Amino acid sequence: MHSPFTDHFAPVTTHYARFRPTYPEALFAWLATIAPARELAWDCAAGSGQATLDLARHFARVIATDASRAQIDAAPPHPNIEYRVAPAEASSLSEATADVITVAQALHWFDLDRFYGEARRVLKPDGILAAWTYGVQTVDGACVDACVQTFYRETMGRYWPPERRHVESGYRTLPFPFHEIPAPEFRMTANWILPELLGYLRSWSATGRYRAEHGTDPVDGLATELAPLWGDPSTRRQVIWPLSLRVGWNRG
Repeated sequence: MHSPFTDHFAPVTTHYARFRPTYPEALFAWLATIAPARELAWDCAAGSGQATLDLARHFARVIATDASRAQIDAAPPHPNIEYRVAPAEASSLSEATADVITVAQALHWFDLDRFYGEARRVLKPDGILAAWTYGVQTVDGACVDACVQTFYRETMGRYWPPERRHVESGYRTLPFPFHEIPAPEFRMTANWILPELLGYLRSWSATGRYRAEHGTDPVDGLATELAPLWGDPSTRRQVIWPLSLRVGWNRG
């Protein structure tokens, strides 16, 4: 049995909403082509809407749920989107109504047996469940990237929750009891100035956990290390995240 919901991101909600990267538009366009219709999408564990707005461009209606009130309160309003505070395992959506369910960067937090049961209940026949995750980013510039990788693996290492291992494996070790569909390759990219990268690093759950334990911000030290390597902080550098995607039909 899973423990009660722990809000890993409430301490970093502001940074999460401002600095989390967006997903490629081509991903949502592809999901729309394989969904049985474009009437309703359920964005489960939506956070502060990182995928929700993109879904609203392709589906007539989107219901976005998250167990964190702080995250939902930070999500942007949209006429086609209804936000609800609800756990993944008990969505309150009606039976057989969703054409697609998306889970962006969150499947590793769920009680999977209960969530998969809820997904089957909510999906239409031949509806689509799509879950994706992105691993550690690479940053343009070998010295800059090496510094960020050391921060991720060494400075933050013990502050990552155990579920992080599923992100690093691209969800391949998680059960996925749906009729799986081969997916195209996608990746996430951003062109960030230094303050944007630092804001993103402050959105990590591990960073929030470090601050709670020590009372200091570990990103401050990294910023000092990066400053001479980055050069002009307004210089933009490409940041790339590998995107791992699992997609399946709801079939009996």
